[in-house]
Amino acid sequence: MDTEPCWSVAETELFARRGLPFGPDEKALVIGKSLPAAADAMAEAFGEPGGGAQIADELLRLVTEVVTAKAEAMPGARELVELTAAAVPVAVASNSPRALLEAALIRGGLSEMFPVKLAADEVAAPKPDPEMYLTACRLLNVEPADALAFEDSMTGLRSARAAGVPVIGVPTLKHQDFPADVVLDSLRDEELLAWVRGWPRR
Repeated sequence: MDTEPCWSVAETELFARRGLPFGPDEKALVIGKSLPAAADAMAEAFGEPGGGAQIADELLRLVTEVVTAKAEAMPGARELVELTAAAVPVAVASNSPRALLEAALIRGGLSEMFPVKLAADEVAAPKPDPEMYLTACRLLNVEPADALAFEDSMTGLRSARAAGVPVIGVPTLKHQDFPADVVLDSLRDEELLAWVRGWPRR
């Protein structure tokens, strides 16, 4: 799901409520982070020490409203998930809390496609820690080296790398160096889809 624009709308609103601008530098502080980590970064930017938990609650309310109303699947995402799920076990491992993850997947019509769904509030240490990917691999009964991650943020990339999972990157921030095993502009990439179509069906 392309939820990053939804997060940006909510984050812009939070900054605006405090009379502050929200641009690329501010976005770089929070992109890909778990909700608590993003809220702590905002608390520091706002000069509100100790305010992370309150900011997290405020941000979660805002972003859930926007995701429920406006989030869209990334171009090519539905076809890629359908093709992949027909061949291998699939999971979603998200740095969003469970409530927001479910809202996004339901909005995109993807909820039923993933037998395993893992959210940031269901692990001790969210991304960039490797726990989320290691847990997802264990639930799928696959070795990390035999799995494949699709990631759009550096935080997620670091998590997958630390877990030993190869990564296909479709970075949200196009200008940044993104050291994935393969970097694509879109999940609609024809070579990617042709490769997955060639996998043996289950």
